[in-house]
Amino acid sequence: MKYISLSLLLSILIATTTAQTNFKFDFGTNKAASGYIAVTPNTFFSKETGYGFEPGSAVQAIDRGGNALTGDYITSDKPFYFSIQLPDGNYDVKLILGDAKGNSATTVRVENRRLLLENILTENGKQVTKTITVHVKDSIIRDAQQKELGSVRLKPREYTYRHWDNLLTLEFNDSLPKVCAVEITPNKKATTIFLAGNSTVVDQDREPWAAWGQMIPRFFEPGNLAIANYAESGETMKAFVRERRLEKLFTLAKPGDYLFIEFTHNDQKPGGNHLDPFTTYKQTLKEWIGEARKRGITPVLVTSMHRRNFDSSGHIINTLSDYPEAMRQTAAEEKVALIDLNAMSKTLYEAWGPEQSLKAFVHYPAHTFPNQETALADNTHFNPYGAYELARCVVKGIVAANLPIAKYLIKEKIAFDPAHPDAVAQFYWPLSAAVTAVKPDGN
Repeated sequence: MKYISLSLLLSILIATTTAQTNFKFDFGTNKAASGYIAVTPNTFFSKETGYGFEPGSAVQAIDRGGNALTGDYITSDKPFYFSIQLPDGNYDVKLILGDAKGNSATTVRVENRRLLLENILTENGKQVTKTITVHVKDSIIRDAQQKELGSVRLKPREYTYRHWDNLLTLEFNDSLPKVCAVEITPNKKATTIFLAGNSTVVDQDREPWAAWGQMIPRFFEPGNLAIANYAESGETMKAFVRERRLEKLFTLAKPGDYLFIEFTHNDQKPGGNHLDPFTTYKQTLKEWIGEARKRGITPVLVTSMHRRNFDSSGHIINTLSDYPEAMRQTAAEEKVALIDLNAMSKTLYEAWGPEQSLKAFVHYPAHTFPNQETALADNTHFNPYGAYELARCVVKGIVAANLPIAKYLIKEKIAFDPAHPDAVAQFYWPLSAAVTAVKPDGN
């Protein structure tokens, strides 16, 4: 897959000060419905139009006749990507999926493989309208008057990420995706959950890696809530501040929003970013809590999940020292909601056991994926199935903590017992196009 060049990215960022925020796209032939922009297989992204398919998207248009909007559609036998230039903020995206004379199966992800809709099936001749709510951001830090104050200090690999570029990128995937129309409108009322964390939280950009932060949007109803994932692989709390990620996040957060904080894996390591659990770690957590509260934002602490490390009797060995306990103490002292993902992950991993848990982490023999010459054996980072199950634990924690945002959860997705995880055979994840054998930063 090709990515937008840095020069094009910069030109997009400059243009976003007056960027359009409402779009109505008719996917199919060049005969668009009234009020809609025609999107055909030749509609490739350009900075002049601000929208289009990414290079490499091999799509075709099918015209069934009849209704101008729903009688034709775009489809492909491979994942395809459509990008729209948008300023920072939350947006509702209405999607019309299906086929007036056939069936369809469509999975929709956004940005870096952030899951919004999974395996939406339509029967022969049926179509369905779905809405998703998404967060879009760039790396520029602006004040309330939109004056530029600097930028987030991105790592080199982040320049290929889809979530720092002021483009909303929609990934259409599955065995038979069929897209009739896409409509985009700003959503200024939705509550936003901002995620701050490391590689176990970030929207991992390439298969087979994944994290719970990119799965959890799937569990919320659209319209009322958006997930804004600002986590990055290898991050510590110190680095997150130094690189101005927290500052960027706070410029977009509004009173009533939430800040979920999950750090430990890298903070515990020796070096300049090290924090001691019961002193500097707790102190930093309390500083972040104070900064959030000053802005009317609700802080939520999330204890870090265990690494996959079993003893001879099949029980998890704690490799995170006193950090989870220090976070529990901080939550109690500051009267902050706590999601004890650490405790739930122990139950989850032990329910899987040493062998079955391999199917939740990035453990694959050589040549499982293109250009993967050696075996992958990572006991920290998850594959999509493992990330999905961790996200289900976080959802359980939101309900247990009696957070008001629990009312926005999709009701049928709430019930979950980490002692009885979903069977891996029942999990369905059509692979995205980008694959890597390179392990994310952090361990």
